[in-house]
Amino acid sequence: MRKLFFVLFSICFLIPLSCDDGDVITVEFDFDETFKICGTEDLVFYKTKNDPSESLSVKITNLTIDDILTVGDDNMFEGTYNLSATNTFNYITYNNTTLPTSGLFCSDIPSSEIKIKENLVSTSGVVKITTTLIQDDKDGIPADLEDINGNGNLEDDDTDGDGIPNYLDQDDDGDNVLTINEKPDPNGDGVLDDAQDTNGDGIPDYLDTDDDGDGIDTRDEENESQDQNPTNDISNSEIGPDYLNPEAANVNGPKATKYRANTYTQEFQVLLTVSQFDLTIISLDFLNFGVLESSAIPNSYKSVTKTPDFN
Repeated sequence: MRKLFFVLFSICFLIPLSCDDGDVITVEFDFDETFKICGTEDLVFYKTKNDPSESLSVKITNLTIDDILTVGDDNMFEGTYNLSATNTFNYITYNNTTLPTSGLFCSDIPSSEIKIKENLVSTSGVVKITTTLIQDDKDGIPADLEDINGNGNLEDDDTDGDGIPNYLDQDDDGDNVLTINEKPDPNGDGVLDDAQDTNGDGIPDYLDTDDDGDGIDTRDEENESQDQNPTNDISNSEIGPDYLNPEAANVNGPKATKYRANTYTQEFQVLLTVSQFDLTIISLDFLNFGVLESSAIPNSYKSVTKTPDFN
């Protein structure tokens, strides 16, 4: 939970009986660090709490979820929006003991259960939305260790030349055996000096097109039923898959004709801040509104799957 306390001193000069000098108004914002989102053409970013029942919300018109999830080449999106009569920041208190789970925002017909006690609105201020995209192929190798040429650019490291850089490629060497199954880091310490090298040629299996050094590419060591998975083609169960058995060199076997599909995950971190706002009793230079709940990201954005052209 993030707790924000605002203590404001109201001093009464004109009507002494209406308030005492030095009256203290204490407002406590005790909300989760995450927020939700709703809307299509206009977005409402909001968070709620019970005991007491309150909500914070920011409405931005002419903005869609696609807009804030469309990042640039640097995997970043930044948008700045001025609060106005249509773009508002609201702090609402309720007479409800517990707020309803739906119908609070983005509903044409508000829930009849909602009993608003006070609605404070700021139409001045600045909202900033920052989105960061983190992509991961889940291959057991940290992205920074997939910079094979060491130039700091992950995009130009593509061992198998399939058009997918290694840090997004589940099969870095294009042998149709997933990198994670080629034991790039057996002891899991984040250092690849113990990567499996079956034929001892100095090239770890996850970057080696012929893992057992028998002269036949790993991806070609399949039997007649090709399924882009050499791990299940086994002539000698005591040794294991043929692609790791130099004695099982089927020179006349079928050649691979396609790659297996590749999938990598996408994690979007959406941060929102509000600055220079005025909620009548609360004026602040800056408020960290929080981070968007991951469940609010559409599933279509959470992963990318494609089958690269075979080469």
